[in-house]
Amino acid sequence: MLNIIAAVLVFGLIVLVHEFGHFLLAKLNGIGVVEFSIGMGPRLLSWQGAETRYSLKLLPFGGSCMMLGEDETDADPKAFGNKSVWARISVVFAGPAFNFILAFFFAVIIVMNIGYQKFEISGVTEGSPAAEAGLEPGDVITRLNSRRITAYEDVQVYMMANPGETLHIRYSRPSGDGYVTGETVLTPEYSQAEGRYLMGVTFTSRYVKAESLSELAYYSAYQVRYCITSTFDSLKMLFTRQVQVDEAVAGPVRIVAMIGENVEESREIGLSVMLLTLCYWSLILSASLGIMNLLPIPALDGGRLVFLILEAIRGKAIDQEKESLVHMAGLVLLMALMVFVLFNDIRSLF
Repeated sequence: MLNIIAAVLVFGLIVLVHEFGHFLLAKLNGIGVVEFSIGMGPRLLSWQGAETRYSLKLLPFGGSCMMLGEDETDADPKAFGNKSVWARISVVFAGPAFNFILAFFFAVIIVMNIGYQKFEISGVTEGSPAAEAGLEPGDVITRLNSRRITAYEDVQVYMMANPGETLHIRYSRPSGDGYVTGETVLTPEYSQAEGRYLMGVTFTSRYVKAESLSELAYYSAYQVRYCITSTFDSLKMLFTRQVQVDEAVAGPVRIVAMIGENVEESREIGLSVMLLTLCYWSLILSASLGIMNLLPIPALDGGRLVFLILEAIRGKAIDQEKESLVHMAGLVLLMALMVFVLFNDIRSLF
């Protein structure tokens, strides 16, 4: 039971911060907020403020910040549609932006307690692509093609998302009291035994504490960047059919189950480990929610931003009825996707 409560609290916090971003920027821009709610479905608790109704709803997944005149024409000067296009862009973008800020907050906690990863090549297989490319033990890979490499996980994710791709590698090599940089090119070979493409290197890694605020900020920002890039890599693998939909897409039910399992395992080790596990899940989910909401899909924040950016470029708004129809169609498709994901989640549990 405690595991489920912990998972629901994580979801609730992430949604609360997302919707609070919309709410805060709406208020700052003088837009009327009709209702600010956490959860979906019927209201459990509700309080009517001077202008806004604050609600807690039955289902702990989702939330909303309903603004005056958001989806219809309204003559009220506080209506969303009557504000400048840049004010509306700031309100819509604020939700995902606050998710990234929350992810950074949890990343700071994680890096403060665990440190950041330093890794290097510990071995090169004779006759492998890496050996032929001149890589040596002690080398630190800093870039694969256009991808900046900070930790070993960057290498793993890039290789998974781009199997067999020729790699332009930038690396640092120990030399005296410092490092020299070098570049080389190699094409990974497919290993039947491993079932994947390999460069022919092994890595060793260790965690070290950040020694300054700048290091803490840099490696915390890296944690958020890693979540963002790995989300895009996962989407790429999904659309290129490297992974199946039912394997790649997890909904609230399966995520709650995974969080619960991790919390149960970490609780046996100690309270601090359990709390760090929750921080790590919060980091991943908050960054992922920020990215998914920025995708240019109707009914999502990204879809609304597309229309607002077009308005800023054209100098006049898109017909609101047409825009509403597009968002309604997008909402129907999203609801269908949610039903599919929910069914897939429940099936995976049995």
